[in-house]
Amino acid sequence: MNNNEKIINILEKEYKDARCALNFTTPFELLIATMLSAQTTDLTVNKATEILFKKYNTPEDFRRLDNKELEKYIKICGLYKTKAKNIIEASKKIVTDYDGKVPSTLEELIKLPGVGRKTANVVLSNAFNKDAIAVDTHVYRVSNRLGLSNSKDVNETEEQLMKNIPKEKWSNAHHWLIWHGRKICSAKNPKCSICPLNHICKYYNEIKENN
Repeated sequence: MNNNEKIINILEKEYKDARCALNFTTPFELLIATMLSAQTTDLTVNKATEILFKKYNTPEDFRRLDNKELEKYIKICGLYKTKAKNIIEASKKIVTDYDGKVPSTLEELIKLPGVGRKTANVVLSNAFNKDAIAVDTHVYRVSNRLGLSNSKDVNETEEQLMKNIPKEKWSNAHHWLIWHGRKICSAKNPKCSICPLNHICKYYNEIKENN
């Protein structure tokens, strides 16, 4: 068993109950929530969408909104002016180009305004149960520290993870890496001493060698 396999096995054991932290009931709600999650916490997004989705929760609803109306609901999420603009434009495109339904392929999703590969992969894996790895800040940091990937580029990190993780575990591994990043492998002051992966972690072993 190589290191990548050992890492995945340990992550699976530690975080087998990990799941998407964004609250949603439809693919469209997840799309909106994920677009709102850029540079803010899932907890903050859930606070905003709890109120927002009670009043607006379909592409038809959102395409009729003006920016100012939507901004009122999502202001706590940060970058709210840009997010409001993109969400409304994406909703219009979903209605006009996809018959009001969120598309279920990466190629179609990234054509929507404000939707990049990370957002598209979150929707694919969590709303459509497709094998995908969304590389957010946690996944990028943790995978490169552990040695599952070795790149300064987000897209390249995604490609390397797809090679180093069995396809049937891509979607779950995304959540395992996020949870590990939140609970132990934080950006500042990671809790390496209590990490169940420290014996095979590239980052930790480099620190030991340099001390």
